[in-house]
Amino acid sequence: MNQLVFKQFEMTREYFSKIVESVSKEQTDVQPDGFNNTIHWHTGHILTTTEQTMFGFPHVTTHLPTNYMELFGTGTKPADWIGDIPSMDQLIEQLKDQLTRLKQIPIEQLDQDLDTPFLGCKTVGELAGLALIHEAAHIGHIQAMKRMIEHVSVKN
Repeated sequence: MNQLVFKQFEMTREYFSKIVESVSKEQTDVQPDGFNNTIHWHTGHILTTTEQTMFGFPHVTTHLPTNYMELFGTGTKPADWIGDIPSMDQLIEQLKDQLTRLKQIPIEQLDQDLDTPFLGCKTVGELAGLALIHEAAHIGHIQAMKRMIEHVSVKN
């Protein structure tokens, strides 16, 4: 089962990257009516929350700039962005690097109990499952946003 988690990360992340890379750079910062964020935000959000969940960002890992919490953390939005905003190319590269690091997590670590249960998860492996569900949900948001953006631009 545990080895399967790494394969699921690989499949999910590759699918996520494929979807995001299919969106034009102009479309990534469009916020369609009815959506709270942009595809650019969703991309950074997945990167940031997976880093938090699996690597203890920003307190344990230093693979991402600390301002990613203010840019992409839960409850943030592009309308509030200030300062240095990473490009989509940067985020995509960081997603690929993160996948490499995810696959290097020792398999035994997945069975490790969490100090404090989080959203019903008691082990690192269960937390990995939660991260995967979260990423898949955001894939759906991005696909819906892309369709909306394309629909609006066809009408105009």
